[in-house]
Amino acid sequence: MISRYLAVVAAVVLISGTALAQTGGSTPPASTSTAAPAAAPGATPDAAAPAPDAAAPAAAPAVKAPSPNGGAENNPYGIGHIWQTGSVVSKGVLFLLAVMSAGTWYIFFVKFLEQARILGQARSVERRFWSSGTLNEGIDKLPKNSMFRLIAESGVRASQGGTTLVGLNDWIAMSLTRQLEDANAKLQGGIAFLASVGSTAPFVGLFGTVWGILQALLAIGVSGQPSIEKVAGPVGEALIMTALGLMVAVPAVLLYNYLVRRNKVIQEKLRGFSGDLQTYLISKGK
Repeated sequence: MISRYLAVVAAVVLISGTALAQTGGSTPPASTSTAAPAAAPGATPDAAAPAPDAAAPAAAPAVKAPSPNGGAENNPYGIGHIWQTGSVVSKGVLFLLAVMSAGTWYIFFVKFLEQARILGQARSVERRFWSSGTLNEGIDKLPKNSMFRLIAESGVRASQGGTTLVGLNDWIAMSLTRQLEDANAKLQGGIAFLASVGSTAPFVGLFGTVWGILQALLAIGVSGQPSIEKVAGPVGEALIMTALGLMVAVPAVLLYNYLVRRNKVIQEKLRGFSGDLQTYLISKGK
């Protein structure tokens, strides 16, 4: 009996070893899926499992409020901003440049019209004065405010009564020369202002430039940080002052040269008329 039980046990052990050899003694692999974390006690199912890829909503772009001037941004570096927020020195420089520019254009238009009128009178001398029968008749045909009439009247007065100290010919020449000098002085009136503006306006603008740079340096020193916000305004103001000085000076120089050239043409016409009149009066006196 005992030998039979031993045989049965040996058979069971042999079968079990064969099964283990076939399976390789390996344990089943763990699942690759990760279990969701356990929910906290008392929490609802919705709160326990957060939604995947949940990101913070993007901030909506800020909407600018419409500006009172119809949407146009105010230029923080323009002339208007300088006048509103600038110092007394900056406003003084702007005012001085504005006066220079206004005076330049006013004098130019006044002198241009005056020169045009005189040139028109010079063209009428040939067909009015020298075509007359007598000097008095020719003088009456000329406008009362004409420089040519003033020269003719001066020559006629000198020919009618001289002096014993100076000969008649020299007296007539002296009278006509004095009248020409008065006419030239009248022609030059106001033009000197253009020359002054052309030579000083760049330095006025340069003074505004130096003042703007000084304000920029002071802003840096007070803040302790050389940030662009501290220097952009004063430096922009400085550059504007430089540009304004040039914009005032360049037209003044060009207009001055233009008026001087026209004055030379008028002076030649007056001198020619005076020489012809002197020759006529001297020949008549002989």
